[in-house]
Amino acid sequence: MTSGTIYGVGLGPGDPDLMTVKAHRLLTGAKHVAFFRKAGRSGRARQIVEGMLPTGVIEFAMEYPVTTEIPLTDPRYNEVLSEFYAKCTAHLRELALAGEDVVVLCEGDPFFYGSFMHLYTRLKDDVAVDVVPAITGMSAAWTATGAPITWGDDVLSVLMGTLDKETLTKRMLDADAIVVMKIGRHLDKVRDALRTAGKYDRAWIVQYAAMEGQTVQKLADLEGKVTPYFSIVIVHGEGRRP
Repeated sequence: MTSGTIYGVGLGPGDPDLMTVKAHRLLTGAKHVAFFRKAGRSGRARQIVEGMLPTGVIEFAMEYPVTTEIPLTDPRYNEVLSEFYAKCTAHLRELALAGEDVVVLCEGDPFFYGSFMHLYTRLKDDVAVDVVPAITGMSAAWTATGAPITWGDDVLSVLMGTLDKETLTKRMLDADAIVVMKIGRHLDKVRDALRTAGKYDRAWIVQYAAMEGQTVQKLADLEGKVTPYFSIVIVHGEGRRP
């Protein structure tokens, strides 16, 4: 029996019109579809493809056992997630070895801070895995601001809001253009780091980029407001131009 293929399909930032032709082809012809979600939620990736999947498709929801309940520094965090990814991998591997193709839905690009990467590293030596790249959420975010993110020789740094303030500040000082992801509960820390780096007044925040409810505004104008999970902070470069 010929083994099947696991497809890690990037769906882009959220707007189905920004999906690649290959991604759309795989989705509309899928027999098995897998996707991550929080327990009790439909899952953002699954929402993006609503109405695209064929009748009778077999869905496999991979529900995270933990999100913010355990601190990242707690050894149990990695232990719990490692066991979770191992179980998901075992199911996908079994399907592939039985000759079935499986489309794994991935928000943004599969190889850019996505959960699919943890499946990929566990599967790639056992079965065929095909990764379909896509537009990232940060690309949609800086496009939404209506200004280029980099010019000439600008250096772009992509930072995580989960980093400590000292590291954030240092990286911001070293960069010409900045993207800060995984804001969550760390917005005040990100603000402080931007102020220390002298780039706060140039910062924008884009919420729900390329999704329903998208908002774009200067970060300074968001004082006192709570930002949702789907938020990205942007600082544009001001480099060499002809």
